[in-house]
Amino acid sequence: MSLKDQIKTLVQENLEEIVANRHHLHANPELSYQEFETAKFVVEKLKSYGIEVQEGVAKTGVVGLIKGKNPDKKVIALRGDMDALPITEANDVPYKSKNEGVMHACGHDVHTTSLLGAARILNSIKDQFEGTIKLIFQPGEEKLPGGASLMIKDGALQNPEPTKIIGQHVMPFIDCGKVGFREGMYMASADEIYFTVKGKGGHGAMPEKNIDPVVITSHIIVALQQIVSRYAAPKIPSVLSFGDVRAIGATNVIPNEVKVQGTFRTMNEEWRMEAHERITKIAEGIAEGMGGSVEMDIQKGYPFLVNEPELTRRNKAAAIEYLGEENVVDLDIWLAAEDFSYYSQEMDACFYRLGTRNEEKGIISSVHTPTFDIDEDALQIGVGLMAWLALSELNA
Repeated sequence: MSLKDQIKTLVQENLEEIVANRHHLHANPELSYQEFETAKFVVEKLKSYGIEVQEGVAKTGVVGLIKGKNPDKKVIALRGDMDALPITEANDVPYKSKNEGVMHACGHDVHTTSLLGAARILNSIKDQFEGTIKLIFQPGEEKLPGGASLMIKDGALQNPEPTKIIGQHVMPFIDCGKVGFREGMYMASADEIYFTVKGKGGHGAMPEKNIDPVVITSHIIVALQQIVSRYAAPKIPSVLSFGDVRAIGATNVIPNEVKVQGTFRTMNEEWRMEAHERITKIAEGIAEGMGGSVEMDIQKGYPFLVNEPELTRRNKAAAIEYLGEENVVDLDIWLAAEDFSYYSQEMDACFYRLGTRNEEKGIISSVHTPTFDIDEDALQIGVGLMAWLALSELNA
């Protein structure tokens, strides 16, 4: 039996446990950097499979090692994230979240399940491949500074040092049974923008005695749209959005200040830094010109994510071999952000998408919503393809 067929057979033999793992993780979600019970579950599973484990990396991260024959020949890494989101689940399912206000609404339970399943399969056939597979279960993908950056700082990519890393993420816009790849630039950098506009509040019927921070803020927000429309090169994808504007006044009360929160995303580091400066200068200039002031805080987030072309090409070819050409699609750029980008800045990386949508079953909700769920038939591909890609890359 070929390795590919062995993997598919092993997936079916372990499918009951794979689904049970996902149900357990989904029902017991933990927020970023609080994944203590999740990490304990991962450690227990890996040890039960006979896999060498390092606990407490970046506090709640876990690293496993699967050593095949001639383990120093090549080292590659597989990554899964473990944290959940502060969302109250609205799904009526047996594995619904037991932790009020916390939900695996971004599929990290699927990522952890896939990596656990792939780990069990790969460890059971380690006498049939050369090299080492490093398993990276990381915390905090959803929250700055990003668990990937903390795992890297804490040595997750050392002893041994992988030369390639592969990651998987659910995609509710792709049908279950399919996966997606994109070479080169794929996901954007993401920075958080916080600013406070200060003026002089007072009675709404006496505007001449006030310095209205609400009006100043409205001018700033409109003017900042020029950052993308007039300063960014059209060939550089960029997004500047403000989703939280708070002026705690009333119908006839002008407040002393207005607080604003937003995000800036792009795919070019030089322009990213230039945009930060322009955002600050425009806001300060308008506020000063209208008699107020602004305090700007731009928190630099995740870098852009780039899929190394040759590695991604090989992974796509391996996916076609495993799933058939009709089930492997090309992805467009995506201006969401992912801290897997930190790994892609360190080494050759491939981040691909696992289709989870099934309209017939009513599974159509986007990630980060209270009704997000997956067609669990996707778990078979999530586990099997990850194992197959790891072996294919070791043999490349």
